[in-house]
Amino acid sequence: MSNIRIDKILGSRRISNYWWATIIFFGGLSFFLVGLSSYSEMELLPFTKSSELLFLPQGIIMTFYGTVAICISIFLWLTIIWDVGAGYNEFNNDKGIITIFRLGFPGKNRILKLNYNISDIKSIKVVIQEGVTAKREIYLKTKDQREIPLTRVGQPLLLSEIENQATSLAQFLGVILEGIEYS
Repeated sequence: MSNIRIDKILGSRRISNYWWATIIFFGGLSFFLVGLSSYSEMELLPFTKSSELLFLPQGIIMTFYGTVAICISIFLWLTIIWDVGAGYNEFNNDKGIITIFRLGFPGKNRILKLNYNISDIKSIKVVIQEGVTAKREIYLKTKDQREIPLTRVGQPLLLSEIENQATSLAQFLGVILEGIEYS
């Protein structure tokens, strides 16, 4: 049996991010072209009569909304390219060290690498919050009461999946599984 466990964390390269970045780009491009068509009085977008719109106020508003949407889609594409949030959790029983590694935005703080001693870990905690903004997360709880999140941001895991992960991690580290909190 291996004394090292590595859990990969999915970052920004999720299907939903590809979907939204693409939809927002094409929607923004359409708005932008409609605004430019109303300014130039030429049809830049086929199957529309956008050149008949008045540039003030409709055309300028369409151009503004299109520019904002294109900027948002560029931001989303950059987070996908940089894979912001990706990383891993490494639990090494041989060395007695837990390593949490994540990628951030480019710059001097792009790489986040945290190390903890397994002996400093009190328990594994699971938080489950139902509702519109459902939250299902696993935390490392240290003896000094800090809570370090281990799960990815985004779509919540299935209840059975999160309970299995938390149970197996607590057994692997030899710590208790703190009561699952439902709120």
